[in-house]
Amino acid sequence: MMKNYLILLLAFIPFFSIQATEFEPYTMPNTQVVPIKNHHQHGQYELLIKLPDEYDKDPKRRFPVIYYTDAVWHIDFLTSATRFLMEDAILVGISWQKDIDKATKAEAVEYASRFRDYTAVSSKDKVRQSKYQFGQAKLHLAFIRDEVIPTVEKLYRTLPQQRTYFGYSLGGQFGVYALAAQPDTFNHYILGSPALGGSVDYLSELLSKQKQLKANVFISYGDQEARLKTHVDALLSKLNAHKQSHLSLTHEVMEGDHAQAVAMTVARGISWLSNL
Repeated sequence: MMKNYLILLLAFIPFFSIQATEFEPYTMPNTQVVPIKNHHQHGQYELLIKLPDEYDKDPKRRFPVIYYTDAVWHIDFLTSATRFLMEDAILVGISWQKDIDKATKAEAVEYASRFRDYTAVSSKDKVRQSKYQFGQAKLHLAFIRDEVIPTVEKLYRTLPQQRTYFGYSLGGQFGVYALAAQPDTFNHYILGSPALGGSVDYLSELLSKQKQLKANVFISYGDQEARLKTHVDALLSKLNAHKQSHLSLTHEVMEGDHAQAVAMTVARGISWLSNL
């Protein structure tokens, strides 16, 4: 009995000795990584470009573009949604800063730059403000307008009049800032559970200064996001009251909390966009 057991054990040793690192990593088809320098904040970023399957079949055809923040978090969701709902879209994911100070990165995380880049106002917490440098959305928007969009439109066959922005949580706050500060940056905005927090008054003031708002806007949050709902509803009131507004505004409530609502937000947002 013992002899048979040892023979069986020895037979499985080669199998268990295989290391996971010996397998090739999977690469997403039709996806390219484009390095790009942010000269406004002097940092290195990457663009994750996902091209539609039809891109190479007709060299004269141009495509709508969906720009989105938090690139590595959302590329899978957006790839799946567009594959079934809007297969002709080019996806452009904007990464977090790649060369962020090593000490800061160790203390925070690889996505530390999102707190700085996606927020419109500084934090009242002096310790957090010193660490994360909140409130630099203006510079990040300048980076997107001056460097990201021109780079994409130079390298790829795009439809400049069909630019969409997708952002979730702090990325949603950044989208609201872009809409309030320079609404012509994008034609369509998908803003999922925008974490507005203490920025509502500032963003509302920016909106009131816009002589004309013209865009298609989709805003959502989860039905278990009570605190966030209060802030977003206040913003929706401002948008609906804007005298010179030419917004097409869609508001939907998803099931779940902040983490659970993201998948449905992507699906409903892309479905909304594909029907415009």
